[in-house]
Amino acid sequence: MESRVFVPIANPAATAPYATRAAESRGRLFEEEESATRTPFQRDRDRIIHSGAFRRLKYKTQVFVYHEGDNYRTRLSHSLEVSQIARSIARVLGLDEDLAETLALAHDLGHTPFGHAGETALDQCMKEFGGFDHNAQTLRIVTKLEQRYARFDGLNLTWETLEGLVKHNGPLIGPGRSTEDLPRAIVEYAETQDLELGSFAGPEAQVAALADDIAYNNHDIDDGLRAGLFSIDDLMALPLVGEVFSRVMDRYPGLEEPRVTHEAVRELIGVMISDLLSETKRRLEAAKPASAADIRALDRPIAAFTPEMTENNAALKAFLFQRMYRHYRVNRSMGKAQRIVRELFSLLHRSPDQLPPEWQQGCDGPEGVKTARRVCDFIAGMTDKFAIEEHQRLFDLHDPRS
Repeated sequence: MESRVFVPIANPAATAPYATRAAESRGRLFEEEESATRTPFQRDRDRIIHSGAFRRLKYKTQVFVYHEGDNYRTRLSHSLEVSQIARSIARVLGLDEDLAETLALAHDLGHTPFGHAGETALDQCMKEFGGFDHNAQTLRIVTKLEQRYARFDGLNLTWETLEGLVKHNGPLIGPGRSTEDLPRAIVEYAETQDLELGSFAGPEAQVAALADDIAYNNHDIDDGLRAGLFSIDDLMALPLVGEVFSRVMDRYPGLEEPRVTHEAVRELIGVMISDLLSETKRRLEAAKPASAADIRALDRPIAAFTPEMTENNAALKAFLFQRMYRHYRVNRSMGKAQRIVRELFSLLHRSPDQLPPEWQQGCDGPEGVKTARRVCDFIAGMTDKFAIEEHQRLFDLHDPRS
């Protein structure tokens, strides 16, 4: 049968001149026929949603290990919340909502089990073998480790999606920083496809990155209160946060605490989105970009909070760091989690024959460099649940599943 080639359709919501244009995408590393019904960025989004790495986010946590309760956020629920915020912001700014959503859904794919504690432990284990970085791991997943398609490894995502995943926090090289300072996975991929590592990402990626901050900070307030790690009274001295909680309690006297929390967090998210939109519009008016390329070429991000909101966020992050992320209950849980990661890595690096057969492929023997990376990929892809069970299988002589 004769193959059909379709012209990429456009997203009608992307009305701004500086929006990334789906119809003008730089394409994919491996050429494919375009869809008759979806834009390239919609296809990227769908490939991410259907990936194994995305499904596993259900049992990957940020602060609380999965067995501590079903009410706390996981990487999956967080990613969905980020995507909702990113789409809302992109819509108001006239950006491509599908690309913003795609980047939001994919931004946490490279995280290890047990949140940042697991990442720290795995980075320490990999210190002599190139280290571990969750952004670089996301790139490995979508370009190599997902093996679903007949003609290529990875998901074969568009250039714009890959660029946004790698550079959503800003340029990776520039004054004082060269490719030698970058994670190996990013350097290796850049030899295949130029992601322009010295420039800012497009506007949708910048919006998705700040949507992550909005969701992360506000929902950690919710989870921290729910877990009893701090109280509403403890939040009252914080700029903006205390003011919003006070307004809610004045507006609804006697309202039960869970409803107060929900109303306050909802209002905080709205205030932060409004601030982001205001400052971003101000910067757009000053820079007058005529294309997404113009935004990439600027010497500062186009999407940003006001200086006042940046200070408010810094105060909130400092509070959460001390009262939540370093709470003794969290420290105990994460201490156990880090031991699991270190012990799994040590055993499997020394004895790669204990890896599942498909993961033994590509190893170069006990304690080898390639073995280290294969073990790292294996552990990084684990959920909290699987990591705990795998540790038990490998170290408990009485576990019948060994």
